[in-house]
Amino acid sequence: MKTIAIGVGKNENIIQACHIFKEKHPKTDLKLIYRDEDLVRAVLDNKIHGVVRGSLPASNIMRELKEIYPEITRATYVNGDEYEFLLTPVGIDEGNSVEDKLNIVKNCIAFYKRLGKTPKIAVLAEGRKDDFGRGEEVSKSITDSEKLTKLIQETTGEEVKNYYILVEKAIKDDCNIIVAPNGRVGNIIFRTLVLLNSWPSYGAITFGMDKIYIDTSRDQSIEGYVRSLILANTLDNF
Repeated sequence: MKTIAIGVGKNENIIQACHIFKEKHPKTDLKLIYRDEDLVRAVLDNKIHGVVRGSLPASNIMRELKEIYPEITRATYVNGDEYEFLLTPVGIDEGNSVEDKLNIVKNCIAFYKRLGKTPKIAVLAEGRKDDFGRGEEVSKSITDSEKLTKLIQETTGEEVKNYYILVEKAIKDDCNIIVAPNGRVGNIIFRTLVLLNSWPSYGAITFGMDKIYIDTSRDQSIEGYVRSLILANTLDNF
């Protein structure tokens, strides 16, 4: 029997989600964890097959995990009837350089190929191409997006397009890897789509470590937590 550890914080939707999940997956054991440090220990425990952050706060957990796995990055997996994509970066301190985003993209590409799917990548910026010059931050974001698009083309050979600020066009074009300008913008996109408009997210897949770790929002719904448990359970079979 496989074991998945789940963090339990103030949002007790995660507990109800565990009951729902267990009814459909009786052969998977669920271990509820109530402290940050114990969740980190669960990640390092070889007897535990996967870990879901649940509703515990992220800051302390991610800080400790990054001390052990300094190269970890995250991408939120959004998958519904009409769309499927990885949104990255989503950690507010992630994706601050072109090199960081390129590394994340390569991890996302590997994930999709592991699923037998073809990556289609959208790079975003904080303005349209002709917005260059409308402020230092906007101009840098546009320049970085163009550098990143070129690097992805040169180093991966995968289909990629710079959509600049047009995230809606990237989604309509069925891109399955959407690269935000930085983790703060990615986090806002996630909250707008998932928490405000109820797009179905399975949580954020964590790359750069040898354990299945699904990062989730502490504000997620019961259904959202169920999906994260399903994802952790499914990835353990690959």
